Amino acid sequence: MLSKILRVFSFLTLVLVNVHPSFAQERVIEGKVVDSTTNSPLPGVTIRLGRTNSGTATDGNGAFRITMPATVNQLIFSSIHYLPQTITVGNQTTLLVKLASSTRDLKGVEVVSVGYGTMDKREVSSAITHIKAEELRSVAANNPLMSLQGKVAGLNISNTSTADPNSSPSVQLRGVSSRSAGLGPLYVVNGVPGGNIDNINQNDIESIDVLKGGAASAIYGTRGSNGVIIITTKKGTGDSRLVYNGYFSMDNLTNRPDVLTTDEFIQHRVNANPTKGINYGGNTDWMKAVTRPTAYAQKHTLQISGGNARDNYFASADYRNADGIDLRAYKKEYGARLNINHTSKEDVYTVSLNVAPRYMKTSNADQANFNNAITLNPTMPVYDSTGYRYINTGFFANNPVERARLVKSQAEIKQLDISGSFKVNINRNLYSTITLSNIRASYKNLNFSPSTLTTIVHTGQTTRTNYASQEQQDNDQRNLEWTVNYALNLKRNHFKVLGGYSYSYFNYQAFSANNYDFPFDNFLWNNLGSGIWNGGEKGNGQNAVSSTQNDSRLAAFFGRINYDFDNKYILTVSLRHEGSSKFGRNNKWGNFPAVSAAWRISDESFLKDKISWLSDLKLRADYGVTGNQDFGNYLSLLLYGGYGYFPFNGTIYQVYGPSQNINPNLGWEKAINFNAGIDFELFNSRITGSLNYYVRTNKDLLGYYNVPLPPNPQSQTFSNVGTMKNSGIELQLGAEVIKGGDFNYNITLAGAYNNNKFVSFSNKIYSGAPFQDVAGLPAPGSPGNIQRLQEGHRIGDFYMLKSAGVDENGALQVYKKDGSIVTATQANADDKQFVGNGLPKFTGSLSNSFRYKNWDLNVFFRGNFGYKLFNMQAFYLGTPATQSDANTLRSAYEPGNKYAKLTNSSTLSLASDYFLESGSFVKIDNVTLGYSRTLNSKYLHGFRIYAAATNLYTFTGFNGGDPDLYPVNGLTPGVQGNLNFYPATIQLLGGLQVTF
Repeated sequence: MLSKILRVFSFLTLVLVNVHPSFAQERVIEGKVVDSTTNSPLPGVTIRLGRTNSGTATDGNGAFRITMPATVNQLIFSSIHYLPQTITVGNQTTLLVKLASSTRDLKGVEVVSVGYGTMDKREVSSAITHIKAEELRSVAANNPLMSLQGKVAGLNISNTSTADPNSSPSVQLRGVSSRSAGLGPLYVVNGVPGGNIDNINQNDIESIDVLKGGAASAIYGTRGSNGVIIITTKKGTGDSRLVYNGYFSMDNLTNRPDVLTTDEFIQHRVNANPTKGINYGGNTDWMKAVTRPTAYAQKHTLQISGGNARDNYFASADYRNADGIDLRAYKKEYGARLNINHTSKEDVYTVSLNVAPRYMKTSNADQANFNNAITLNPTMPVYDSTGYRYINTGFFANNPVERARLVKSQAEIKQLDISGSFKVNINRNLYSTITLSNIRASYKNLNFSPSTLTTIVHTGQTTRTNYASQEQQDNDQRNLEWTVNYALNLKRNHFKVLGGYSYSYFNYQAFSANNYDFPFDNFLWNNLGSGIWNGGEKGNGQNAVSSTQNDSRLAAFFGRINYDFDNKYILTVSLRHEGSSKFGRNNKWGNFPAVSAAWRISDESFLKDKISWLSDLKLRADYGVTGNQDFGNYLSLLLYGGYGYFPFNGTIYQVYGPSQNINPNLGWEKAINFNAGIDFELFNSRITGSLNYYVRTNKDLLGYYNVPLPPNPQSQTFSNVGTMKNSGIELQLGAEVIKGGDFNYNITLAGAYNNNKFVSFSNKIYSGAPFQDVAGLPAPGSPGNIQRLQEGHRIGDFYMLKSAGVDENGALQVYKKDGSIVTATQANADDKQFVGNGLPKFTGSLSNSFRYKNWDLNVFFRGNFGYKLFNMQAFYLGTPATQSDANTLRSAYEPGNKYAKLTNSSTLSLASDYFLESGSFVKIDNVTLGYSRTLNSKYLHGFRIYAAATNLYTFTGFNGGDPDLYPVNGLTPGVQGNLNFYPATIQLLGGLQVTF
């Protein structure tokens, strides 16, 4: 019986198998595979039909298309560094698959931007630092780069007025690279070079990649000399999501200059013999009078995203309102961003659109008011019986409260970034993309000064009383990027080939108008024609209106080949052939080659599985040539300008003549870059890091050089002359100190050492002086320049008199050139010498991240070391000899203070290293405490509430205030080039993030 049943069962099975095709058919499954954490597409993922060996792989966008037989209902997805995932398809025809990392540490599978594409971090062979959005600091800043401050070794982000909502940071990578051209990096936003960094909401950032090595930057040619920062904003995913982000912040003064109170001023200045001040009967804390007690700010962002593997979107809108710590400054801004992506059903093409408008209304800070406040006589009242008190004494001779409240300096800024791309998948391994973009920025600057100012009324001025002006500036950048990508795998040989064409057009226009003597102050800048000074009945002046327009073009052909053998030996070669209309006719085009190589030594048989604590080890080296064409337009051409007005036969003619020398050989600054590095992961990736050594030699530095008259019509020509060299070591380190359970503790460290040398000012054609004196100090007096750029020396070398102490008369003593000691008034310029340097030798940061259940805490330290600062406060306000009727620091009269010894006014304005102090500091830069909770509600998926404090405390021996307020970027590090002091603040912030 059993044998009969088995024969019948076998027969029925055979029948069913053979008739199945008649009622069940094959079907096509399409979809996309992404990283479960970053939502980045994953190329090269293997997709198998059930447990068979048949299948396919995802393309460069993570997309796939596979025909599934009726007998199979599961797909198995697998990729190196990711956990395999089996999906039961059911009735679905479109899938969005999210793969999780094979380890809890995702650093090994980071997708980094490399310029015109992305790569797995393990495939990268040059110096690139990748920062994810969650690693950015929580700060209420005007510019999103402030959240990156201290996070990347070798990237110096400095802002000397962070409490000004309209301030922008100075950004410098791997030291000073130029004399006259731009020092900042190239910004690439969503693949568009030259992106507007001010038009980015920090909440919209997905990741930031800093291309530091020349091989990585060379693909951008004449704009890559100072490095490249690639910013990628968020895009839509398969999950429909609504997110609110908001914060409120407050800034309060810290580390303010400790000047004399009214009683102390009377004691030390008014009652001095001889007297150094007048008692006007008032009692004013001028610093308090020109500041807000607290500067408040708020920002709100709403983001919505969703879609599927083929159609997705991301949209955000944000609003920010921020006050400055001074009375006048504020900023209101409204911004939005939209990203839409569509992929055709057969994966033939993909269309993407990015639109980002922004509107800002600002009131600019009057930073000079703080200088006035700390120097004004505290017995001087703000008001008198007539209103604001007329002040004609002190350093600046005006009433700072009056100026802060009555003088207006505003701006309206409109920005619009648009980009669209069209990608065609020619076949599985070959695709082409064309991207069109337009970056526009419009600035309307508005200024007004009323006729009621005490400096006008009390001097009896009858003309040029009230003043108003308008200025319109428009920047327009249009880009075309066309690339072709091809990928080929031959067993263990993997090739990726990129070819492309790039074209950019830049246009700048400006128009301004001004006038004086309006009949009413309440016109402000809205009725310039009613003023009678310019163009009216008096017809005074020729500068009532002005306008200008200039443009430039940039075109390039480029290519890159990425090759690796068995993911072990990696080689990248690229070349960019680029031309710019800025260059002279004999030097329009240039070549920018690069080569980089890496060896994953940990995959070799003699190491693999032999050293248990070594998870990954990669050696790198790269070489690349980059350029810098960040200088003005038309500087290679013979330009003509006005030479005044001359009468001829009773008629007045405006005469024109050559205003600039021609230079047909003008070209780009060239940077020759070498970088060697090592990337490592230890103890199952519990410790990760990278170490880089670099040498960058900048040649053909741009600048003005003296030429003979004649044959040249002008005495100087803008040319390529000079050489500068930077070298250094950079370290990025991360460690999971405590991992697992309810409590986790991670640290990240970034440190950089930089050495700089100015090699030469001359070449075979132009012979410049071997030095140039820079960093001039302002009045009172004539302190002169205190730094020198000289061949063979570092940028930032202080060059001035060397102090020998103070004599019994309270006068400064210095060393002469022959070593003898004299009073400073008896020395001259020949006695100056090199006495220190204002460029930090080492910069570093340390981030400590703690997590306990739903709580997280981050404590971030940052510091600069090994440099000098010129104590501006001590020089101008820190001695008893300070200018009469001006306030001083309290320390000027403290026994034992070195500056209190300088009582003789004869050496008051003579600069020496007596005022140089160590600028080294360690700062508790940011502390953030947060609580997160995931909810299973139908309407609310989770929230995070957090609080942050910035600039909590600075450990330093510097006596001139917060050393972070002194610039350390540019050609004059360690010197505040003027008396524009904007105070430091402690910022407290409370924020909320809700996901619906």
